Amino acid sequence: MVTTAGSAPTPGTILHLRAQGYRVVATDVDPTAPGLYLADRGHLVPPGDSEAFLPRMRALCAEEGAVAVIPLVDEELLHVGGLAEDGVAVLLPLPEFVATCLDKYRLMRELDAAGIGVPRTRLASEWPTDTFDAERGLVVKPRSGRGSRGVRIIDSVDDLARVVAESGHPADELIVQERITGPEYTVSVVAWRDGGVQAVVPKEVVLKQGVTKYAVTRRNEAVIETCRAVQESLRADGPFNVQLCLDESGTPRVFEINPRFSSTSALTAAAGVDEIAGLVGQAIGNGPRLADDWREGVTMVRRWTDDFIDEEQFTSHGISPAPATVGVPVRDPGPAPVVPVTGR
Repeated sequence: MVTTAGSAPTPGTILHLRAQGYRVVATDVDPTAPGLYLADRGHLVPPGDSEAFLPRMRALCAEEGAVAVIPLVDEELLHVGGLAEDGVAVLLPLPEFVATCLDKYRLMRELDAAGIGVPRTRLASEWPTDTFDAERGLVVKPRSGRGSRGVRIIDSVDDLARVVAESGHPADELIVQERITGPEYTVSVVAWRDGGVQAVVPKEVVLKQGVTKYAVTRRNEAVIETCRAVQESLRADGPFNVQLCLDESGTPRVFEINPRFSSTSALTAAAGVDEIAGLVGQAIGNGPRLADDWREGVTMVRRWTDDFIDEEQFTSHGISPAPATVGVPVRDPGPAPVVPVTGR
């Protein structure tokens, strides 16, 4: 079962897993999510942070005979782990690691305590009693959230009070970080329950608009060692995605970790490490460990694409992306206009 069927990379993940021989069931909150119609079955679910989400997922797993779930959106991560109690393999890191990563302030403190490079970070509520100089500006963002939502870059501390007031968040729910302006990397770290790091694949971000649009695999030993240190110190014991920038000395500074598969997993696979299919095989059977053997210089160009299926498959899920029109009143056009008739 693959969630978040409307996310840009998810349809490709669904088609890839089907090509590997898996029966794939997709879920989403939105009936227009394209992945719903490209899976063997598609189902609508409540929002991942609602109380109704886990019971609905439990019912679907039982109905569909799901043996593994691949959650791909942050709102679901704290709840969906409960499916493991039912014997379903949940392709996530350990719950404590997930909870740490979803609290960006807590994550920065734990990484810093472990000696892993991070930007200097404070809560907005700690300002101005606990400040630091930031020559390259500051990044203000929600303490929890995803997809660059609510992230603001400011040039001066003088703008901080205004940005905090405009954010709509309490000051203790916002973090302030020094801005690191070097190259940005998004890194797939492949690990499973034995704790061993099977592969680390760094990808330099060329263009990011919410999610990474263009990126290229890049072998950077400092980045690789930093990501291995995260696993050794925080013990994810599951797949995770490190986001970092290089400072002026080339030292990696981790600014975020997604405790799930990266949205650039397709690029990881194209470079030679099929992390999603590989870990599914390990989670549900005796799939082999993945080799840390991948090609540098593989570039991802993310684009829209079209897929074509039989109408029977399209309608078989019992859902439709078309807006409902049943019961919508038709506007009364009023009386017909009077057309004058003239004689001959």
